[in-house]
Amino acid sequence: MYDNFQYRRKSTGEILRDVFLGKNVLSRLILINTIIFLLANIASLGTWLFTGNIPQLSPLGSIMALPSSLAGIALKPWTIFTYMFLHEAFFHWFFNMLVLYFAGLLFMEYLSQRKLLITYIIGGLVGAAFFVLAFNIFPAFAAIKSISIALGASASILAILIAISTYVPDYNVHLFLIGRVKLKYMAIALVILDILSIQSANPGGHIAHIGGAVWGFIYGYSLRKGTDIYRIFDNWKLPQLSFKHRKYQKFSTSRPESGRPMTDEEYNRNRAVTQEEIDKVLEKISKSGYGSLSKAEKDLLFKSSNKK
Repeated sequence: MYDNFQYRRKSTGEILRDVFLGKNVLSRLILINTIIFLLANIASLGTWLFTGNIPQLSPLGSIMALPSSLAGIALKPWTIFTYMFLHEAFFHWFFNMLVLYFAGLLFMEYLSQRKLLITYIIGGLVGAAFFVLAFNIFPAFAAIKSISIALGASASILAILIAISTYVPDYNVHLFLIGRVKLKYMAIALVILDILSIQSANPGGHIAHIGGAVWGFIYGYSLRKGTDIYRIFDNWKLPQLSFKHRKYQKFSTSRPESGRPMTDEEYNRNRAVTQEEIDKVLEKISKSGYGSLSKAEKDLLFKSSNKK
């Protein structure tokens, strides 16, 4: 009966619900970015309807975007944080959320949701620091410093991607038209591309990306050396964003609370779910070793081995 069991494919609606409304940090980040993107465009539409002018930056964007000048930051210091959630162009938002989703899933496969959130925020802050410092240090930016701004989650996303690439550098990913590539090579290529693109039309954005990448490398490298920099945040309470470690659905042949015996379909479903979790843990061991497992993953292996 087990061999004939098949998983039910999720519908498009269920997939979108998991992406935007899932009960995890990754979905919350995507949802926040999406809501702000929609509000910014609604505000821009309102400006056009009432004035006839298409603003280069929406009214919400003018509040949230990070200025490069120190005088501008002094007037709007909150933008060091808010800029990393702001998108105004559709493709900027779409591709950032696409990369955030897949990088975030990979990150959470090995590390916790709390670490994902902290990496997103600190990566964005370091990206902001690189952007502001570069525009106030290098003479090449003197002429555009007063009008330049930064917006978007790219620095935060790159911090997440580079962190996990540094932590599990030999993880294989499949890229369209390229094939199987180790994560470390993809990360190196992205950083080199940003460095070579600084002279393009968006130098500030690429500099911010590099800042996020630098933080991602520092954090991923520290984890590989056995040091978790984020321990200093262990006692911090994060309202509504303090998620528990992932709980595995345990395989059980006991009767449900209703008292009726389990049907063959229920039995096979529970067994298949547990086997899937065990397979993921075994794959993680083959890539990163037993020491990379969380306590929940070790408990799952222990309990499954005792049932054999």
